[in-house]
Order: sequence, then structure tokens, then C-alpha cells
Amino acid sequence: MSSTLPFWILKNSARNSIATLQGGRRLYSRCASNRNKARWRLFSQVPGTGKVSVPCSDVALQKAYRHTSTEEDDFQLQLSPQQVSEVLRAGESAHKTLDLVSGVPNSVLRFESNQLAANSPVEDRRGIASCLQTNGLMFGIFDGHGGHACAQAVSERLFYYVAVSLMSQQTLEQMEGAMESMKPLLPILHWLKHPGDSIYKDVTSVHLDHLRVYWQELLDLHMEMGLNIKEALMHSFQRLDSDISLEVQAPLEDEMTRNLSLQVAFSGATACMAHVDGVHLHVANAGDCRAILGVQEDNGMWSCLPLTCDHNAWNPAELARLKREHPESEDRTVIVDHRLLGVLMPCRAFGDVQLKWSKDLQHSVLERGFDTEALNIYQFTPPHYYTPPYLTAEPEVTYHRLRPQDKFLVLASDGLWDVLGNEEVVRLVVEHLAEVGRHKPDLAQRPSKLGLMQSLLLQRKDQGRHAADQNAATRLIRHAIGTNEYGEMEPERLTAMLTLPEDLARMYRDDITVMVAYFNADSIDAYYKGG
Repeated sequence: MSSTLPFWILKNSARNSIATLQGGRRLYSRCASNRNKARWRLFSQVPGTGKVSVPCSDVALQKAYRHTSTEEDDFQLQLSPQQVSEVLRAGESAHKTLDLVSGVPNSVLRFESNQLAANSPVEDRRGIASCLQTNGLMFGIFDGHGGHACAQAVSERLFYYVAVSLMSQQTLEQMEGAMESMKPLLPILHWLKHPGDSIYKDVTSVHLDHLRVYWQELLDLHMEMGLNIKEALMHSFQRLDSDISLEVQAPLEDEMTRNLSLQVAFSGATACMAHVDGVHLHVANAGDCRAILGVQEDNGMWSCLPLTCDHNAWNPAELARLKREHPESEDRTVIVDHRLLGVLMPCRAFGDVQLKWSKDLQHSVLERGFDTEALNIYQFTPPHYYTPPYLTAEPEVTYHRLRPQDKFLVLASDGLWDVLGNEEVVRLVVEHLAEVGRHKPDLAQRPSKLGLMQSLLLQRKDQGRHAADQNAATRLIRHAIGTNEYGEMEPERLTAMLTLPEDLARMYRDDITVMVAYFNADSIDAYYKGG
């Protein structure tokens, strides 16, 4: 039995640019892979000078992470197909939607999601909720970096900002009246998939105060019907990011509140959310999460319709935007090595105030007695930091009118898109639908078919394949981490990727969070027929 990790892991390490997690004078530490997003790039500080040197050598860092497992570790790598599936399915969620408006079938038939962590704790978040004061259904993927605090905060709060933005003047007046008379507020959201246990329960009053200020400003606009959906998404993203920035600047007496606000502001999160109301689909994206539609044409052929563009240096429009917003003298430094200021892969994100605030503001906030080391706050100003802000949470909003041929929507963090292309994702979901359909129990099945079934089961066993996943998101994650460079599912690779130690997992894969929403073609068709 080999005493090292499988050969393909050691071979792939040559492709990675890995930043150490501890030690030395590291100003910012992250595991970084060329295939996965290197959220922050590592720089070393020259002792006694305060100057920043060139990025650390990939070769040297790889040696620091060379891992040799024991015989016991190798034994633990040998998971059975059933155990592999149990690990993959631990984060599954599925829900069949009900009619939100009496007598009108929802355009979303059902949805499935799953999540697989690479970071510890996981930095991705997901949320699904219906607006109780409007008819919308919201889906969101939130991909954190530099910690999970910002992603957690955005996943809990963004939907409320959107819902409030869509409220009529009358509903907002009822909300404000309830606050003034200290009566219960109207219910705003019904969570179908909550982001998770909140670590912000002690500061929700601060969050509610800022949400209230926002709806008071909306009241002052005297708009009878509220904002339209595109305006609501645009304003909500930017307003929440502004509130995150202001909350840490405000003089707060409670130490826990101050510390949490600092962690949220100095970590970051990209976000992609969809709002579905009948045949109206809006997608707002800030960063490098992604949303696509699976479309089946009348001739039965499948295609992919992208609904978002990645906001990174590989996007010519995004690169042009950054150059427009900063002096010509910074054309060569605003993007370095395909990273914003040489450190951050996405060019749009919540939080990350160290790329938005002036140097003076950063120093004044951090000098208030925070234990930045204990809070895991990295005090680092990139080279060529002249004209902030360099980062924005302004989303790009796409509208699509759903058609009967639009069959499903996939939203996912970039941990999926780093390894699977848009068309491949559509193909895998279509295969999943076909496979699940084939394996539905048929009580009227003739006994003569049992021999064929047994033959197929034996064939699957011989090929080392897993039992069919019932969740499309699980299938996508399985293929994302278990497919080799030839596009073939490799059981040994899948097992090894799932059993990597915590200090190694992020070197070879990212957190992956996936949502798949299936549309009700009959409901959409009825809309066009006036039903």
C-alpha cells in the first residue's frame, strides 16, 4: 500500500499556486489554485522595511504543503460507493413549490440544492425565500472569501432589502406604523431554504434599524407601487453594501457587535440572485458566481442560455470599466496578473472595505482597539493603491421572459464553474432528469423485466458506478470533483477529493454550492395563452 497521496494529486500540485496558511510575515494568507479562484494573493513583507515584495514562489510554497499520509490515512481513503454518496448528499435540500397565488400555478415547479465544503468553516451560503407582500420567489448564492462573515451577513439580509424595495407605499406605511406603535411587523419573507444558523442574533436590532432607515427613504419617494424589480435589485445590492461599510464606522458600545461588524466589512462575498415572478425572471450578479438556463427547443435539442457574465479580468467589458473609473496612469496597475490590484480575482463584491476605503479611514477604524489578529483581520494595503474605491457591489441585472422551452435554472458558486462549463452543466442536468425518470418505481412492471434490471445493476456495480442521485445539484458536484481530464468519472479521484485533510482540501477544490430550479411549462404556456 502506498504511503503517499494518489499520484494524480501530486501531479496536479504542479498546476497550483498555493499560499501558506500560517507562519512568516504573511500579510494575507489564502490557499490559491490557478483552477480555483485565488481570492487574495499572498505577498511577503520585507523585515524592517514595511515594503511588500513580489508574490511568494509557487515552488517553495508547494514544498511547504507536501503531505505524506500514514497507513491509517490510506485506509480511510477507501470509501465505499455508498459512503461517498452519503458524504456528497449530506448538504442536499429539495422543495416542491406550492401555488403562491390562489388558483394560479407557480412558474417554478420545484428546486434542488446542495453544498460541499472545502474551507473549514465553509464560506459559501445559499438562500431561497418567497416574498410574502409580493409574488416573487428569490434564489441566492453567496460566495465568501477572507472568511465566511460577509457571505453569512449578505445571505441573511439581502432578500429583505429586495422585498422592502418592491413594497407599495401603503405596505411601507403599515411597516412604519407598526414600528412606531411597537406592534408586530408584517411578515416579509417565507424562507424555503435559510442560509443557516445565524451568528448575528445579537446584532439583528442594528440590522433592522438600517433596514428601517432604508424603507423610510423609500417612503419619502412617494412611489405608489414601489420600485420595479430591476431598480429594486440594483438599489438593494448597493444599499446593503453601504450599510455594511457604515456599521463598522459607527461608534458601537457592544464589543460583540463591533467585532462582528468588522469581520463582515473586512471579509467579502460575491453574490448572484434570481427573482422569479410568473414569467418574469430577473438575475442580479456581482462577482463570479453564475446563472444559466437549460433550454429545450421544439426539435428536442438542448442548449444553454447564460444569464450572467463573470466580473473578473477575463471580462473585457469589466476591464474597460475599471480603466474608465481610474486615471490613465493606473492602466497597468489596476489589474495585475488577472487580479484586481494584484490580489483579488472578482472585480465586484460585498465587503472588502480594504479595497474601497481610503488608507486614512482604514487606519482610523482599525486603531479603535480591535484585536485584529484574534478576529482574523488582515491589515494589508496593496501596492499602487491610489484612487479608491476599486471594488463595487453594483450588480449587473439581466431580464429574461420565461418561455415554455425554458426548462431549468442553475445558479452556482464559482467552485462549480471553475471545473465545469455551461454546456456541460446543462448536459449533466438533462442526463440526471433522464436517469431519474428511468429509475422511478413502476408498480405495474412485468416480472419478465426483472432479469434485465438485475443485469443493469450488475453492470453498474462492475463499472464502480454509484446509485442514481435523486438531486441534480448532487450530480453536478459529484462530476465537478470526480471527473478526470478526459471527462470520465474516476471513483478513486472522487474518493480522494472527499477525504483530503482540512489543510489540503482548499488547495485542490473550492467550496461548491449549487441550486437547480425547474420551471412549470404548463403554467408558463398558460400565461401566453391567457389562461
